[in-house]
Amino acid sequence: MAPKTEKKRNRTFVIIGLGTVGSTVATDLARSGNHVLGIDINEKSVAALSDVLSEAIIADGRDEEALREAGVDKYDVALIAIGEDLEANILCTMNVKMLGVKTVWVKAINKTHHRILTKLEPDRVILPEQEIGQHIAQKLHNPAVRDYLSLGNGMHVINLEVPESMAGKTIKSLDLEKSHELRCLGILRGSEFIGCDTGTVTMEASDKILILGRRQNLRDFSDGI
Repeated sequence: MAPKTEKKRNRTFVIIGLGTVGSTVATDLARSGNHVLGIDINEKSVAALSDVLSEAIIADGRDEEALREAGVDKYDVALIAIGEDLEANILCTMNVKMLGVKTVWVKAINKTHHRILTKLEPDRVILPEQEIGQHIAQKLHNPAVRDYLSLGNGMHVINLEVPESMAGKTIKSLDLEKSHELRCLGILRGSEFIGCDTGTVTMEASDKILILGRRQNLRDFSDGI
């Protein structure tokens, strides 16, 4: 008899700081079926999510013992999303790290704050406003770009809508790799995903092409269509 396959355990999340960023992340994680603990020092912020999250409690992220009593050390992932209070943000990050949470993400307010937090060695420091701004700028620059994703290490993926001028052509005719140093990952046609490894797929107007490459190469290509 074959051994039973062990069911994969869902990760658990603690979100500390339930402002705009924290509450949005916490709510979406909870809606996806995850166990989410929300923590904030503000009673109204906690009350607003008490019926949405698995748990929501009032606690001060600067207080290591309070976080320990809340069971933060038992969680797999922590997001420190404390807003304008830089001291509280930094102290909370230190506390969560000392409690031994395996994966720690932290929201930074600005580039200087980002540099300070990086010294604490969290798994990722995010600048939400900057990342959203870059995302919007890319889409505004070229309306054909429907979506844009940074993968790190200078690589990006764009979701590009096929214009009428490209309809009827094959992926191979675009000569993405040799002329542009780009790679086609696939085509979205309605709800269907079509691979483009052979390059023989014929594009249709309103198809969405997923293209991988460096930002400038992607911009040069999208500007030329």
